[in-house]
Amino acid sequence: MAGGLPHEAQMSDQPARTLRGLADFFDTPLDTRLARHLTRSPIEAALSLFKDVAGSVPAYRAFLDEHGIAPASIRTPADFAHVPLCTKANYVARYPLAARCRGARIEHCDIIAVSSGSTGVPSFWPRFLTDELDIATRFEQVFHDSFEADLRPTLAVVCFALGTWVGGLYTVSCCRHLAAKGYPITVVAPGNHKDEILRVVEGLGAAFEQVVLLGYPPFLKDVIDTGRARGVPWARYRVRICTAGEVFSEEWRALVLERVGSTDLCRDAASLYGTADAGVLGNETPLSVSIRRFLADHPEAARALFGEARLPTLVQYDPLSRYFEVSEGTLLFTGDNGVPLIRYHIADEGGLIDYAAMLSFLARHGFDPRASLGDGARGARPLPFVYVFGRSHFVLSYFGANVYPENVTVGLEQPEVREWVTGKFVMQVREDPERNRSLWVVVELAAGEAANEERKDAAAAAILRALMRLNSEYANYVPAAYRTPNVDLRTTADPEWFPAGVKHRYTRPCDGAGAKTPVR
Repeated sequence: MAGGLPHEAQMSDQPARTLRGLADFFDTPLDTRLARHLTRSPIEAALSLFKDVAGSVPAYRAFLDEHGIAPASIRTPADFAHVPLCTKANYVARYPLAARCRGARIEHCDIIAVSSGSTGVPSFWPRFLTDELDIATRFEQVFHDSFEADLRPTLAVVCFALGTWVGGLYTVSCCRHLAAKGYPITVVAPGNHKDEILRVVEGLGAAFEQVVLLGYPPFLKDVIDTGRARGVPWARYRVRICTAGEVFSEEWRALVLERVGSTDLCRDAASLYGTADAGVLGNETPLSVSIRRFLADHPEAARALFGEARLPTLVQYDPLSRYFEVSEGTLLFTGDNGVPLIRYHIADEGGLIDYAAMLSFLARHGFDPRASLGDGARGARPLPFVYVFGRSHFVLSYFGANVYPENVTVGLEQPEVREWVTGKFVMQVREDPERNRSLWVVVELAAGEAANEERKDAAAAAILRALMRLNSEYANYVPAAYRTPNVDLRTTADPEWFPAGVKHRYTRPCDGAGAKTPVR
């Protein structure tokens, strides 16, 4: 896969490995890199990576042995489709970190990111500089195709949390790699500190032709709204937005861009689809945004394309960098990294759409996204699409933090709460008409128990303490003003939230600005 190096190269000295990676990144134009899948088979690249990993990663070889798979027997795409799926439970949690690196040499990676697990136990994801270069291409695609940052001196303001979490430092690194490649990009990293973000924008923004804010969608909106209230002249700074971590509506995109004075909805905001496990997997493009905006206005077409009324994140991806598959409505990917992953199941609900198939579908509905962008427009590349609903059955994303049912369960098990609740609940992230988001937890009362404000406050406080204790992402990503959940107490077997005889789901998506999606 792109970004990967043969086993022998991985084991060579670090300076040589670094120079090879940098030379490839600097010397390969973006147009060339993003067209390679047209002449090189993505599945053959995935098979090649499989063979390399099976021979060089002790944990993966043990994983295959346990499943009775001889690596030499995997020769064709059909064979590859029968390779067992890797998950956090059956692979990441079962084998030592070093054993999941090539040659069991964790020291051949130079940085480690941390992601919170569902029980608060962290997962560690090491990588080396050359792994970042492959991901930097996703940033290059956004900065070049959407923001035209090759032509405009650009201030990149990194608003993701800084520290062991993957978003902040990874973004800083990738933006600096683009600067080293020749893009007139200067990086400043205030992290998720709102006052510092506003200070650097007002202090530095006028020295550049544009300012790019990079962060989680609800946090960036909070920054922009706070700036407006304080008189920050956003339009003066020609603000662009790069987000990650959450699905947002097209109404949200339009509102936020209007508040910074943007006039180009297809180019001035772009979302990244990424994970701590493997970096950025795909990104919005002017083409994908144009398509998503059309689908937002044509819900019947969206339902026909995605099979659901809710609108997913829609991005394009390089199949030589991350090879995607779909298994029972959820996504798998194969890709190289400090811990290479083969057929890795990340539990994101979604699917894949070939480029030609997408254009054909849209043509049948009377829409040509290429024409909507203008002839010869940047960002109209023939790359495949992946759409992502997220892990709606298992986890919510809130200000970029994964909120797991297990965290809430701990809060409801505390002595001050557990005597008057059943332990069943439903989590939601709701959006008000102003597109501000809040975390809601609907809790089932025990039989004969009644709701009151004191109990709502007690449950909210207990859940918040559990989240802050068990979930480092929640504690570091979510601004203090948004951390305390809203609690709604319902009677036992409430037909709307806790119907009898229906398999309980601990999360439920919202349809529109806070409207509840019925139980299905």
